[in-house]
Amino acid sequence: MFVNLHLLRWRSLLLALWLAGAAGAAAAKTVLVLGDSLSAGYGIESAQSWPALLQRRLHSRDPDLSVVNISISGETTAGGLSRLPTALQRHRPQWVIIALGANDGLRGLSLATMRANLSAMIADDRRAGARTLLVGMMLPPNYGSEYGRAFAGAFADVARREKVAFVPFLLAGFADRREAFQPDGLHPTAAYQPAMLDNIWPALDGLLRQR
Repeated sequence: MFVNLHLLRWRSLLLALWLAGAAGAAAAKTVLVLGDSLSAGYGIESAQSWPALLQRRLHSRDPDLSVVNISISGETTAGGLSRLPTALQRHRPQWVIIALGANDGLRGLSLATMRANLSAMIADDRRAGARTLLVGMMLPPNYGSEYGRAFAGAFADVARREKVAFVPFLLAGFADRREAFQPDGLHPTAAYQPAMLDNIWPALDGLLRQR
């Protein structure tokens, strides 16, 4: 029987390359951050933002862990919902941090719609095989106590109903400190990005350990 040695070598090379690629894909572990200006590093260097700090913390723990931050300023839950499917397909994350809703609240948008959008994003994550960490937000007191309570409660309701990991407030521990914010009074300075990461870390660490 005639055997083409060149063809066999070529097939072996292709198989080796495919196996190496498959092993690399299996080893890659990605955290996707879907947020607004609070996660996009508004007004500071991107390397100072809490997702960039998260990348450094994760890399020191496991070089195969990476963070993809697709947060953009002004994003709402509706915008995040529209962008998420493409991001899931492109980056194939194992974990997704959803830190959206602040702009819904600041614009006085429907809380029912916000809840529906958050639930839909969590459903997209599940279909893609990713675990979700939902990050809550609170509004300044000038938006009214009734709306403020309903707004903050919406995140907890979604997390409870969807049974996902939950951080109640991204800015916990310093939201009342004027020096923690840039001149606009809304966006934390670089000095308080580590505090934001520390607020998220316990819940995220719990998810990472489930892998």
